[in-house]
Amino acid sequence: MSDLPVFLAQLPAALGILPTVEIPPNDTGLPGIAQLRTIVGAVMTVGLILSVLALIIAAIVWGLGSSSSNPHLSSRGKMGVLIACIAAVVCGAAVALVNFFWAVGQTV
Repeated sequence: MSDLPVFLAQLPAALGILPTVEIPPNDTGLPGIAQLRTIVGAVMTVGLILSVLALIIAAIVWGLGSSSSNPHLSSRGKMGVLIACIAAVVCGAAVALVNFFWAVGQTV
């Protein structure tokens, strides 16, 4: 008879009935969340502005390398253009990427 309480305690886990824990994100739990959102938005803006600057500089380097018949400088300019475009895409899509992976993580 002493094994009955242990069996009853293990019964929900054995049947696959486990209690669920649901913790949604809370944007009012800590002070300063609004300021943090403002800071993150400003950093995203700075990232996009620097991506545009890098794209302009890389395009100038690419043009100088091509016009001076310097293949090394030209290839570095092409790579800079590509990297600046990828950086702009990542800065612009950061929120969508985080939301996508958050949704994927919630299904695990």
